[in-house]
Amino acid sequence: MAAHQYFENEEIELVCCSTFEEIFDRIKHDNTIIGMLAIENTIAGSLLHNYELVRENSVTIVGEHKLRISHSLLCLPGEGWDDIVEINSHPVALAQCREFLQQHPKIKIVEAEDTAGSAEIIQRENLKGHAAICSKSAAPLYGMKVLEEGIETNKHNFTRFLVVSDTWKADELRSLDQANKATIVFSLPHSEGSLSQVLSIFSFYHINLTKIQSLPIIGREWEYLFYVDVTFNNYLRYHQSIDAIAPLTRELKILGEYAEGKSYI
Repeated sequence: MAAHQYFENEEIELVCCSTFEEIFDRIKHDNTIIGMLAIENTIAGSLLHNYELVRENSVTIVGEHKLRISHSLLCLPGEGWDDIVEINSHPVALAQCREFLQQHPKIKIVEAEDTAGSAEIIQRENLKGHAAICSKSAAPLYGMKVLEEGIETNKHNFTRFLVVSDTWKADELRSLDQANKATIVFSLPHSEGSLSQVLSIFSFYHINLTKIQSLPIIGREWEYLFYVDVTFNNYLRYHQSIDAIAPLTRELKILGEYAEGKSYI
């Protein structure tokens, strides 16, 4: 859904991956492939490992997309509420529908690897009495019936996706004239006020921090990488701020400069 919305009015071929690592492997072996991966959810928080994958692989962030998450309950076409004895879905989706599930305490809740994948399994194996929590768009794909829509607890639930490409292909997929957001990563020395100095420089250049995420550096006790999202309305001033913080940081890397995504409802 996120890919079709981001590449609206364009012909795309979806190459589905079972793991986030596989996305980067495919890009590595075919630089015409564009990757799209979740990075943050407004309820579940950040997907920390995906930050590491973006940093460790030779990719550049060329865009982002914010998708409204709405869950529905799907079942086999010939069944209804009286038939349902078990609900399957990914544990995050189940957690996001907790209030709805509490209204049906007699129904067994079973965690699965995927949301829409649960619907596909129910249809393929003709699992009578089973229902899946997933997007309603999965219903026509798998010949399922929408039993109930909008069952998520929070109606302001969004997932932010990053669009990544081979670094050598990045300029073909983005326009830096339209860039107003960047994702950078750096580490800091163990000195008093090192982070506040960096933040003060961003403030001086009128650069807005929209997110800061720290992750431990494996093998270097009590040292951290800081992943920072910034927005700006002047590209030159933004680059001046990067030049200004560079002497204060270690391992500074710009992961991507791109246009800020709008929330797609």
